[in-house]
Amino acid sequence: MSDLQAPLRPKRKKVLVDYLVQFRWIVVIFVVLPVSCFIYFKLFLGDVKSAMKSEKRRQKEHEENVKKVVNRLKQRDPQKDGLVCTARKPYIAVGMRNVDYKRARHFEVDLSAFRNILEVDKERMVAKVEPLVNMGQITRYTVPMNLALAVVAELDDLTVGGLINGYGIEGSSHIYGLFSDTVVAMEVVLANGQVVRCTKDNEYSDLFYGIPWSQGTLGLLVSAEIKLIPIKEYMRLTYTPYRGTLKELAQAYADSFAPRDGDPSKVPDFVEGMIYNPTEAVHMTGRYASKEEAKKKGNVINNVGWWFKPWFYQHAQTALKKGEFVEYIPTREYYHRHTRCLYWEGKLILPFGDQWWFRWFLGWLMPPKVSLLKATQGESVRNYYHDMHVIQDLLVPLYKVGDALEYCHNEMEVYPIWLCPHRLFKLPVKTMVYPEPGFEHHHRQGDTSYAQMFTDIGVYYAPGPVLRGEEFNGAEAVRNLEEWLIQNHGFQPQYAVSELTEKNFWRMFDGSQYEHCRKKYGAIGTFMSVYYKSKKGKKTEKEVQEAEAEILEPAYAEEV
Repeated sequence: MSDLQAPLRPKRKKVLVDYLVQFRWIVVIFVVLPVSCFIYFKLFLGDVKSAMKSEKRRQKEHEENVKKVVNRLKQRDPQKDGLVCTARKPYIAVGMRNVDYKRARHFEVDLSAFRNILEVDKERMVAKVEPLVNMGQITRYTVPMNLALAVVAELDDLTVGGLINGYGIEGSSHIYGLFSDTVVAMEVVLANGQVVRCTKDNEYSDLFYGIPWSQGTLGLLVSAEIKLIPIKEYMRLTYTPYRGTLKELAQAYADSFAPRDGDPSKVPDFVEGMIYNPTEAVHMTGRYASKEEAKKKGNVINNVGWWFKPWFYQHAQTALKKGEFVEYIPTREYYHRHTRCLYWEGKLILPFGDQWWFRWFLGWLMPPKVSLLKATQGESVRNYYHDMHVIQDLLVPLYKVGDALEYCHNEMEVYPIWLCPHRLFKLPVKTMVYPEPGFEHHHRQGDTSYAQMFTDIGVYYAPGPVLRGEEFNGAEAVRNLEEWLIQNHGFQPQYAVSELTEKNFWRMFDGSQYEHCRKKYGAIGTFMSVYYKSKKGKKTEKEVQEAEAEILEPAYAEEV
């Protein structure tokens, strides 16, 4: 069993903001949940209306909206107007990072109309969609056809544009890679108003590889063609409990989807792990199953999407008591299994939200929209969450997962922890995130000649010291975590609150391809740099002017 001991810290004196956070559920129940429900219903009606249009009409509207974007860009006066960004309100983004750059001078381009599924091509097995199409919308459209995106990020509200320009992962990523790896083509409006279609093998291939992780700072994405895969009606999910040290739990997790003998028939369609404490975990593996198989006598079907059902992470935890079990979950409900409770963040937002009486009577209002939670939290509560809360994803090589889990326990002590593997492909160019040099020669578990197996370690919750009322320095913990990632060839998705300096940002990410695209496609002076957009804190007018003027030295750090 684990011999890790969390360090003891001095007790922290409570202040007013602690009580604001403690009783925030009042605002959530009486304001956020009803308004969220109304917004979800309104968006659903808009999706239905869009689906009723012919593909030809949707494409025509798309072309008209693209022209509006081009015309808007051409109206910008570089001498007077600020850097270009979307007109979306600062609190709308799903990520936890503050969109403070929009509080400085900027030139808005409205992309709110780009939320339509343009085409589902069953022959090419490609879906052409606009950037504001979200995961709930796309699965509602494709799953009845027994089709799905190769990677479907779990939360309904996550959009195609955010997942391509930023980062997206799912339980199928150990096969298909990150969300951006499943993109076939992108339609982008460049700084000069030119509309281009980039693929991995056309004249804009450098832009194709440059856009992922760029946070929309190379151009405006207006549509994407994304890989589809055939699916079945159900997911046959096996819940397997494990006990041991954190490194033993990490090894069991690796064995669940990366067979040591390399037999591809043993690789499941979906993988997920949850570490509940330093000594206990449940790892889940799934395979697509037909309706006929699921409904055979003796099989258990679990409709996890119903509002009154136990939250998924708590349901999975029951395997620690009753041992390994198997059940069948409708495929679309499985894709969005973490939406209703926002993984386990819902427990902090609504401490009694997991109770049977709440689930039965008000569970249908869940989940609260993250954007509304951000809009109603206020400056003091927002700063509190930055200091006393952790929402981070760590992308680390599979063989370092055990070390990363021990590090997170010692520094943050956050549980549960989410584990999700993903391939990091060896590409023709070195992109912002890339495998370890020479990984293919080590033949480590899960690796192939063309991709290194990584894992997303999701650390989402209040740290143990905070829950015990002890002192905790969130900024320092994040800085230490980021340095650990840099030293261990790990990456931090940019949706999270970051403490990285510009030098350390480019120590973590490689900027050569990104800077090449910035210069070649005229993004400098029109779109802000990715570090400027991602950095913590408010952007001043002086910073805006410096970003527009462009510093002559390369932004990325030279390797020493």
